[in-house]
Amino acid sequence: MASSTWEEFFAVHLPPPDFEDNRSLLKEFCERHDQYGNKIVLVTSGGTTVPLEHNTVRFVDNFSAGTRGASSAEYFLEQGYAVIFMHRQKSLEPFTRHFTGQKLLDMLEIQDRGPNTSISVKPDSVDVLAPILLRYKAAHAAGAILHVSFTTVSEYFWLLRAACECLANLGARAMLYLAAAVSDFYIPKDRVPTHKMQSACGAPIIQLHLVPKMLAPLVNLWVPEAYVVSFKLETDENLLIPKARAALDKYKHKMVVANLLQTRHHRVILVSPDVSQEIVLTREEVHAGVDIESSIVCEIVRVHALHMRHAGEPVSPPRSPR
Repeated sequence: MASSTWEEFFAVHLPPPDFEDNRSLLKEFCERHDQYGNKIVLVTSGGTTVPLEHNTVRFVDNFSAGTRGASSAEYFLEQGYAVIFMHRQKSLEPFTRHFTGQKLLDMLEIQDRGPNTSISVKPDSVDVLAPILLRYKAAHAAGAILHVSFTTVSEYFWLLRAACECLANLGARAMLYLAAAVSDFYIPKDRVPTHKMQSACGAPIIQLHLVPKMLAPLVNLWVPEAYVVSFKLETDENLLIPKARAALDKYKHKMVVANLLQTRHHRVILVSPDVSQEIVLTREEVHAGVDIESSIVCEIVRVHALHMRHAGEPVSPPRSPR
């Protein structure tokens, strides 16, 4: 069915319970870094859910684990950006993404000495863990990263708008790197049952509505001076670039990172209004565990600097707000 407008979406869906707390954190983070003239990037990451009940047991989800957003956030930190990491709850996060599953526990050993039991890192794992731990500690000591989490598509949009309101004052120094896999469909609040759907009632008929496109108000109203990067994932090569260019024509933002589902970990195309640039990892780089996000972020940082210069913003090294 046809989508509602973005204003109608916000009117129908109430903000999440912790919204005011998160808005205060966003405001403080942006004001603190704005005071020092720092660049801030909002990285959205992971997938959104669409609840099928108010007391949610079942929901519509997607496969995104937040790999691209979590790794990109690390590289933006290396490039001197302050990072708002807006992620799906329990999806991958910067730094800890390297140790998912049992990997971290396999690096540890326990010394059982009665009441003085201690845990240490295995000698052969120190070289792996130490550099990541140092980067993690440095980012948090500098107050350079803020974690904000969402689960549902409505929570995501409420937090996205709040973050934009806080970033607007930074003008061209703000960047939005919209890597989250946002649901294209939702169920209006008044169509969602209160309690768990019962199988004894038979298979439910679920009618999904199109989620209103938030890029239009975001680019034109919420952060009109920011450098906005969106993502386009397709499974058909023939649709990839035309749909990326159609999005740029429609929403007038700065760049689309276009990728195919089948090759997204080693090939992307950065599509701007005037040019397209392909980034491809070699077979050796793939086997060596190189993140393609390193190259993506480096190129986007380069063009963001040009955007800032064009807007009259000085491009200077970051300063610590602490």
